[in-house]
Amino acid sequence: MQPEKKLFTFEEIKQKLANYCVYQDRCHAEVEQKMREFVLIPEAKDEILLFLMKENYLNEERFTRSYIRGKFYIKSWGKTKIKMHLKQKGINDRLISTCFDEIDEEDYQKTLHRIYDNYSSKLSGLQNYQKKSKTIKYLLSRGFEYESILQIIEN
Repeated sequence: MQPEKKLFTFEEIKQKLANYCVYQDRCHAEVEQKMREFVLIPEAKDEILLFLMKENYLNEERFTRSYIRGKFYIKSWGKTKIKMHLKQKGINDRLISTCFDEIDEEDYQKTLHRIYDNYSSKLSGLQNYQKKSKTIKYLLSRGFEYESILQIIEN
């Protein structure tokens, strides 16, 4: 049995969703997920989404840029992993590609190099090919491109 959904007026729901968007940049999918907590007819959902976009609470490009900056500069994710997660949130490829200018290419290479150095220094007692294999697998899991990883390993 599902828990009882709380009932709010239309204006209260609109304000709650505006506050939800003010706290942190959100994408459409996250806002729609949040709306499921409330009892709303489809017309009301559409009206709230239009209000949030018109008042600039909900902006897909701003969300994408913020997400890319956060995941790269704070979590040190590579472009592949960031792109995959954005796609899961329903962001289209063209928008993702245009927003990747948020990551400075020099910073990207430095971060990849730093993670490579940290990880490979922890691997001891292994053959060279094992170290290389484990390092490549680790960096791929962090979302870095195979070609970039090979360039770092070769140098």
